[in-house]
Formats: sequence, structure tokens, C-alpha cells
Amino acid sequence: MDVLQLFLLFLCVFHLTLSGPLSKHIDHRNLFTQRVCCKRQSHFVYIGQDISGSPVSVDVGMCRSHCGMATRSSHEARQREYSKHSSMLEFLRSKKMRTRGPSAPEIPEQPSRLPSCRAGQACEPTGMRVERLLLFEGPREVEVIEECHCEIKLSQCVRVPALRTYYFETPYETVIDVGGCSRSKGGSEGFSCVPTKFDSALLETPNKGDVIRTVAACELRESCYRVPFVEYYYETVQHTDGVKEERLKEIDVGRCLGGCTTGNRCLFRSPSDPENCHLWSERPSGSCVPQGYQSHSFINQHGQIRTILSITSCFCQN
Repeated sequence: MDVLQLFLLFLCVFHLTLSGPLSKHIDHRNLFTQRVCCKRQSHFVYIGQDISGSPVSVDVGMCRSHCGMATRSSHEARQREYSKHSSMLEFLRSKKMRTRGPSAPEIPEQPSRLPSCRAGQACEPTGMRVERLLLFEGPREVEVIEECHCEIKLSQCVRVPALRTYYFETPYETVIDVGGCSRSKGGSEGFSCVPTKFDSALLETPNKGDVIRTVAACELRESCYRVPFVEYYYETVQHTDGVKEERLKEIDVGRCLGGCTTGNRCLFRSPSDPENCHLWSERPSGSCVPQGYQSHSFINQHGQIRTILSITSCFCQN
């Protein structure tokens, strides 16, 4: 019995000795820890003023990309600072005295380098709801993140599901997959995965109904790109035998989508190291506008010639 007890005691000590250093290496790979890190945190955004003139701030939320203590937003910091004072007047006085006195040295925040998800994944929203706010300037819709989860990073440009909850906590609450595009990048700089085809979904509301535009397909395109936009017209055709035929004419007039704030801004790269850029251009601030066009002429129902212009290409105008 004495030998068996000594052997068991030796095993226990050996296990405790190894569990310490091993836990340091496998703790950050723990799946439960990653799921805890990838979660929603508060992020307040100032929206505007409501119809009474009061400021409106909404907690739209954000998904944590790294583990560690969540940073407080500026809205939460102001609320915590104001709670220390008995009145707004005292709060303003103390703030004015701090601005007059010597400023305290700022301690740079040391962000955690440990990502909230394992390699090849990103912390993305798993569900969002659409808040409808009545502001002084008019109604506005704001997307609010509800939850987050670790999602696999896709290397291909594909359409991905994107669930949106409309009329939250009302009898008209509806969940619609509005769709989105994966965040994959093209082989060339300036190309992104963007929506190119759209669809629509009917949303039942207290005021009859709303039409919600959804994403149907995605492709790798430049930041400013053309998408199809079909319009129909009545066309009158005169046949050789004198018979007039009225038929439907389909014209893809096109639309320009995207922005002009991305792309390759490098003007001169190092010959020895192409990754090193010596000269950068200013970030363009233009808009995506039509560049080329094509005319379509036909005879309408009244016997008049009508010409419709369609967009063939788009470019960024400074």
C-alpha cells in the first residue's frame, strides 16, 4: 500500500508540474475563450435631433476583433464622468478648470494582439435589426448589431446571407435576408467584391407595405462600376405590308454604383521592393458618374421618335 500511495502521489505532482506551462500555450486556442472574446460591445453613434430638438444617440454596437478589456466609447466615458458631479453646472466648471490647468500626459492604450477568432476567421455580426427613428430632418433607418460570431473568411467573391429584422418587437416584426457580398479582395489593387444584381422583397407594414432591395449576386469590380438597370417602353413597328405592330422594348439603361475613395493611390514604387511606395497621391473625393453612353431610338405609341440614352461605362470624377 505504501508503494502504491507513493506512486499515485508522484503522478499527481507530475501532472501539476506539466499543466502550468502547457496551459500557457493552449489557453489562447481554447474554443470557449474565442467565443467569449467574439461578442458584441457597445458603440454609441450620434444620429441627430428628434422632433422635440433633443439629441439622439443609438447604440449600434460593434463586434470585437481582439480579446482583452473592451474600450469604452466616448459616449460612455462622458456619462461616467458626468455621474461624478451633482449637477451639469458643476460638471462644466470642473471641465473648464481642467482645460486651464496643465494637461496630464496621455497614456497610450495597449491593445490586445490576440484576435477574438482563430486564424482564417473574423468576428462578424450574426444578426442585425433596423431601427426606424423620426428625426427633425425626417425619418431615418439605423442598422443595429444584435450578436456576433466567428465567421470563416471567404477567398472567393460570393453572395452571403445578411439577416435584417424590421419592425422589432411589433406585430409586424419580419426577418428578411437582404444579402451581402463577401469581403474577399481581387488579385489586382482597387478591386472589391460588390453587388451587381439586385432583387426585392415586400415588407408588410402598418402603412400598407414597403419594398426592400436585396442583393442577388456579387462580382469582383473596381470601386466605381456599372450595374444593369432595365426599363421597358412601348415601341411601334411598321411592317412592309403596312401593318403596325406595338410591342414591348427592353433597354438596359444601366446605373453607376460604388465610391471613389479606394483604389491604388501609389504613383511611384521602389524598383527593388514593389511593396514599398515612395509617392502617394491624394485620396480622391469625386463621385462615380457615367463615362460612356449609347443611344436607342424607336417610334413610340404616338408615332414620334424617342431616344433613350444608356450608360456603358462609369468613372470617378474629381
